[in-house]
Amino acid sequence: MTNKDVSKDVLGVVKKKTGKSVTEKDIQKLAVTVKPSTLKSEASLRQLIKQVSGLVNTQVSESTVNEIINAVKNSKINPDNVEQLMKMMTGKK
Repeated sequence: MTNKDVSKDVLGVVKKKTGKSVTEKDIQKLAVTVKPSTLKSEASLRQLIKQVSGLVNTQVSESTVNEIINAVKNSKINPDNVEQLMKMMTGKK
């Protein structure tokens, strides 16, 4: 899967889940701030979730934030491989 495919997949998932459009530039701007350490830190994950929800102007409940954090922590995904996380989130194999 190329980065371009991942970007299109992410945009599609965001639009499908929120009903709101986000540009590839918006996603890339946020994505460059994500490091492997971001996925290892609960505080960093919470901040990232807030940034994403702000990007699409959608409130995320505390229970949903906790579910996302638990899913990332419990996944067998290597935090050094963000593309793998994107595949998980978009339902790609």
